Amino acid sequence: MIRSLDSSPSRTTPAPPAWRASTRAPLLWATGPAIFWSLVLAGGVVWLILDPARRPWAWALVVAAVVLGGFGVLVVPLWRYAVHRWEITETAVYTRTGWFTQESRIAPITRVQTVDTHRGPLEQLFGLATVTVTTASSAGAVRIVALDLDVAERTVRQLTEIAALHREDAT
Repeated sequence: MIRSLDSSPSRTTPAPPAWRASTRAPLLWATGPAIFWSLVLAGGVVWLILDPARRPWAWALVVAAVVLGGFGVLVVPLWRYAVHRWEITETAVYTRTGWFTQESRIAPITRVQTVDTHRGPLEQLFGLATVTVTTASSAGAVRIVALDLDVAERTVRQLTEIAALHREDAT
């Protein structure tokens, strides 16, 4: 959901951005690690079966894959979802990302150079997209991740319209 310009007053104090990623974001963030840890687990099981001389090491790999994989698939995506926020106002793009290390970014609209949409294979599978706002900043682009496709498209349109109102040079 995008807050309309009428309901987005200019910010004067830092506050958490208003909007979350899609409710499907935790599923997206769990799928990649699930694939990886499934392969590690399968390798450990094959090793366990084929190499009886090193069974203790194979068991250690299987247990590590289950524990670390469970954490990466069940805990991290929910934690990321709790942290990830974004918001667009008439003056700036706000994001907060991370799970263990968190980063907040504020990109003034007057510094926006390009607005792009990216959809990797997993994002396409779940109907999600990432909006990348490139600015004239040495910190790099601001990414709004795991948005529903229609929200991403509206966000790009809104950012384009707002940036057009601020015809200052974004260098």
